[in-house]
Amino acid sequence: MPKHMQHDIDKLKAKIIAMGEAVEDRVYQATLSVINRDPDKATAVIKGDREIDDMEVEIEEDCLKILALYQPVAIDLRFIVAALKINSDLERIGDLAVNIAERGLFLAGQEQFAIPFDLSAMVSLAEKMVTQSIDSLINHDVRLAHQIRAADDTMDAMNREMYAQLKGMLTTDTEHVNNLLHVLSVGRHLERIADHATNIAEDVIYLVDAQIIRHTPELYDE
Repeated sequence: MPKHMQHDIDKLKAKIIAMGEAVEDRVYQATLSVINRDPDKATAVIKGDREIDDMEVEIEEDCLKILALYQPVAIDLRFIVAALKINSDLERIGDLAVNIAERGLFLAGQEQFAIPFDLSAMVSLAEKMVTQSIDSLINHDVRLAHQIRAADDTMDAMNREMYAQLKGMLTTDTEHVNNLLHVLSVGRHLERIADHATNIAEDVIYLVDAQIIRHTPELYDE
């Protein structure tokens, strides 16, 4: 690999890691804003969305620059392709964190309403999957990437359980329908964050093993 291309790829890796860490923090702060009814954290996440957007544009431009200048092949080309996709998934996770923060900002103002579902398990799993997806990318850890894919099924089951519990309340607790819809929305956004973390894990598998597995079931057994 030419020295200049290696230098540019190393810089690109550093930017992706920095974006991943920033997005991971946004998810953490957004979920805290819901659980702790903290409008300040919610507002900070919402205001910080532009920073994530700027990171995404810069990383995409760097990827296109490397493709144009060096015409990479083999694993270097796979890394650029994976980086473009991971970049998009990270930006979407950032957007979903903003969506959760917006729900948190609304719920923080509903003084007579207590969230009727324990979101902590969904929150913990979503945060763990985002963290692990970044770790799997940094360390080229295919085993961890497969674990993330398996965890996505658990998140889907949690989301279905939450929906089932709150569905009946929408017809019986008419006073708080709007609040309940916001809680449902938080759960859906957490499930989508898990989906994007899974996408990143699948891109790590593609990067390391040159396998496209996104349309195959997870048969991994830890």
